[in-house]
Amino acid sequence: MHSFSALIPAVRSSLVAALLPLALLGCSNAPAGAKQTPDEAAPPEAPGWRPRPIQAPLPLSVADSVSDSLPPDLAAVDTLASDSSKAAAAKRSAVKPKKDPFPLTPADSARWPVPGAPEPLPGAVMPESRIVAFYGNPLSKRMGILGQIDPDSMLKKLEDTAMEWAKADPERKVMPALHLIAVVAQGYPGPAKKYRLRMTDSLIERVAGWAEEKGWLLFLDIQPGLSTVEEEIPHLVKYLTRPYVHLALDPEFAMKDGKKPGTDWMGRMDAVEVNHAINQLAKIVEEHQLPPKVLVVHRFTRNMLTNASQIRLDPRVQVVIDMDGYGAPSGKKAAYKWFVVQYPVQYTGWKLFYKNDKPLMTPRQVLEVYPKPMYIQYQ
Repeated sequence: MHSFSALIPAVRSSLVAALLPLALLGCSNAPAGAKQTPDEAAPPEAPGWRPRPIQAPLPLSVADSVSDSLPPDLAAVDTLASDSSKAAAAKRSAVKPKKDPFPLTPADSARWPVPGAPEPLPGAVMPESRIVAFYGNPLSKRMGILGQIDPDSMLKKLEDTAMEWAKADPERKVMPALHLIAVVAQGYPGPAKKYRLRMTDSLIERVAGWAEEKGWLLFLDIQPGLSTVEEEIPHLVKYLTRPYVHLALDPEFAMKDGKKPGTDWMGRMDAVEVNHAINQLAKIVEEHQLPPKVLVVHRFTRNMLTNASQIRLDPRVQVVIDMDGYGAPSGKKAAYKWFVVQYPVQYTGWKLFYKNDKPLMTPRQVLEVYPKPMYIQYQ
């Protein structure tokens, strides 16, 4: 227990740094048109959106079979390249792997795949595709990569990063995603005294437009502050009716007992709140005849998500528990084992921090853990 407690500062995300700077200074610094409760027309449907996952080039085993039909001169070049690649792979496999400081026990392995989890419905994102998302908010350079660089550069970087993941696991497609903090916890109470700021429709539409144009996914993240999941979801339903828009919950900023975001107090959510989100998403899927939704729930301590075993799965909603902590690879692996692997729900996620992970793990390194995360997020 002592070693577990000592690990928490290394893996927990920063409460203060994650708050939107303009929100901490009060609503007067919000962009023009920002309101606690936007009152704009419902967004249009997205009938033309089609998913465009990213897939790596053919693996060697497939490329070898293709070379049989090539002209002799090209086939010879292809064979030389194949032999060279195989020799390099053999050399890599001869390197003795490092001992895992946090090995899975037989009991851990027996929990995965999750017994009784529903089979994916037609149109489900996972497990056919792995999701690779960029997290943040365009109004802040401190909250994540989504707002740190200009949109064109960010979108290009996400596409390149998704290809890296596709190459690391060529048998699986990759769906890029934009993960927007749509309800931001803040240090200022605001008119509603909820210590949260809802992003305007115009901002959400801007990011949704990027995702829609690319054929990618959009996640809308809720940091409730002193509000609740039940209170915030209705304001996002008009977006969640789109086939490419999904939901995320951040228990770190779900404050209880009147505590304020940005203090030393950690928020938490219970399975009851997660189940409410699942039920609402399932209802949207049913009413609008949509493919299954994805619900991401962040977690990096035991108490952030209580009664996880009571989360009720629904085939219309795919649930990801995302290991959301920064630090050294060893600390991240430990947090993954202790807070995600030992509390199985359905799918797992892994968050990577460009600035706070020392060093930043590569896709191949992350894919060494078990179970392999199906949702990857960069902040």
